[in-house]
Amino acid sequence: MDTVFVSIFIILAGGTAALFLSSRFVLMQRIMVGATTLGSIAGLHFALTHLLDDGPVATATFAWLHIFDLSFTADSISLFFLLPIFLIPPLALIYSLHYFTDSKKNLRVAVNYFFTAVLIASMPLVVTASNMISFALSWEIMSIASFFLVLFDYQNEEKRKAGYLYLIFVQGGAMFLFAAFALIYRHTGSFDFSAVSSMPDSGKLLVFILALIGFGSKAGLFPLHIWMPSTYSAAPSHLPGIMSGVMAKMGIYGILRIYLLLDAPTSVFGNVVLICGILTGIFGVVYALVRQNIKELLAYSSMENIGIILIGLGIGMLGADEGNQAMAFFGFAGALLHLFNHSVFKSLLFMGAGAIEQQTGTNSIEDLGGLLKKMPVTGKTFLVGSTAISGLPPFAGFISEFLIYYGAFQGVDTHRLSFLLAIFAIISLAVIGGLATAVFTKVMGLTFLGAARTKKVEQAKEVKPSMQWVMILLASVCLFIGLVPAPFIHTAFAGLRDISFVSSYNAQSFLTVVQQISETTMLFVLLILALVMLRQFLYLNKRIRWAGTWGCGFTKPTVRMQYTGASYADDMVNFFKWLTPVTRLYSGITQIFPRRATWHMQSEDTALMNYERALVRPLYSLVYKLRWIQHGNIQLYISYIIVAVIILLVFFL
Repeated sequence: MDTVFVSIFIILAGGTAALFLSSRFVLMQRIMVGATTLGSIAGLHFALTHLLDDGPVATATFAWLHIFDLSFTADSISLFFLLPIFLIPPLALIYSLHYFTDSKKNLRVAVNYFFTAVLIASMPLVVTASNMISFALSWEIMSIASFFLVLFDYQNEEKRKAGYLYLIFVQGGAMFLFAAFALIYRHTGSFDFSAVSSMPDSGKLLVFILALIGFGSKAGLFPLHIWMPSTYSAAPSHLPGIMSGVMAKMGIYGILRIYLLLDAPTSVFGNVVLICGILTGIFGVVYALVRQNIKELLAYSSMENIGIILIGLGIGMLGADEGNQAMAFFGFAGALLHLFNHSVFKSLLFMGAGAIEQQTGTNSIEDLGGLLKKMPVTGKTFLVGSTAISGLPPFAGFISEFLIYYGAFQGVDTHRLSFLLAIFAIISLAVIGGLATAVFTKVMGLTFLGAARTKKVEQAKEVKPSMQWVMILLASVCLFIGLVPAPFIHTAFAGLRDISFVSSYNAQSFLTVVQQISETTMLFVLLILALVMLRQFLYLNKRIRWAGTWGCGFTKPTVRMQYTGASYADDMVNFFKWLTPVTRLYSGITQIFPRRATWHMQSEDTALMNYERALVRPLYSLVYKLRWIQHGNIQLYISYIIVAVIILLVFFL
């Protein structure tokens, strides 16, 4: 564990140095990026070495306030979660070198770097905490630091609202976590996680539900996801890669960890997690389909992928309850691998969205078009990320979803309820994958193909080198995982080493299947490359003429003749209108010589609507009626305090 703490110290030192060097903008950026990269390399080396070498579990304990012990343990699950924690943030900060270009905002950028360092440093502490005090302290540091990152453009009212909404949900989730911890302490009398399994079975279900709500608010489970679209849109574009790709996974870690700690002999946990995953995945991808802002769309896509990960965890839990070792093994392994893959391709996609916004001033699909020629690196890397997140070969998302499918098919011969849930999981994964392909076909087609819809888009240029290099590297990782999946699958399998039920499973036969898939994928890629080279050879020394494409009678097509995001998705959205209310605004043609017609489609988030109707409005009405309490009379304020103290004394004495 010493290496992890050294890594944290180096990263925090870089963030602190950024505050003191705010007046020297370029030097501040270089030191922050250098320190984070150095610390992350050390942490990544520690995680991989201990994960793959099957060494002893690393532990560390510190006294805090001479009352509590802060204890940390790195088992195989913690070590696997350390991989995205130490991989994605340094790349995001390298990207920021040319994303943050306004030296007039030097102090704001310095503060942002400081809280970024705090966020990065807190996440290894979260996944290695071995008692409730350590976990709660690390969790709160992570939540508060990320809140300040969202408020980068604090002068913008909408972004301030996004930050406040995020704070409400993360602190509300923390309340549920603390309630779960309090219940554990009441039954065990210990803050140590190792005592959790000694709880009576009657209290375990309540603890799990409380923890699921608390961790689910961080991960973005439906209907606890409503902070995600506004938050990811408000933060600078390299930060959603950290927040969605890494920080949201702390919620997944918490769900998996509390399940393992409770060690409850019941199928309820797996049923609940699997159903939550199915709902989260389907609602997430449907909401993404109707969004026209790329960052909001990617936020809902994050929700969809959280659903896929939960489906994998649910399958693993069902397999453990049924005594089906293969089902449990591949469900858990698929969830872990998809968690890692998602951190890679979702970071890539958010960085692509940031590049588009920087060069065009907008993230609205309706205002973009033709960017592939203007921004070829951004367009091609975004295409790789889109293919990977859709679960298509030969990219990263395919192999992790294949593992989850494989685990689900292992459950088709289980008991009736588990069989039905496994079938629903398979169908849901198919639906989610198909709709995800439609979502990113829309984004790629309307953003990068066709013609530019505005003058500023026509004048767009490729982003600066540091942003390009990071996107190329992440796209290469997506392709490499798809082509050579075996090392990454081995790593996911190693992450299951300390889960007793599945640790002894022999997956050698599956690895043979993976090898065959890898060879087939390699052959396919080589065939494509051969065709490209053949085309280049055949066109050598030939004169190529450029001419306009036949317009089917339209000699002067305009951008108004192109699909819009709303029209492209209309038929698919109409099929799912029972999941999300859709409003279509059409001006119509009412005159012989009509004026300009308009057509617009908008969809509301069902969860947000219900929160507003059932919670926000009644609460606002109640608070409005209690305004008389705030009257400015200090004598009455003092009397409130005295009365409150008397009531507490009577209640507790």
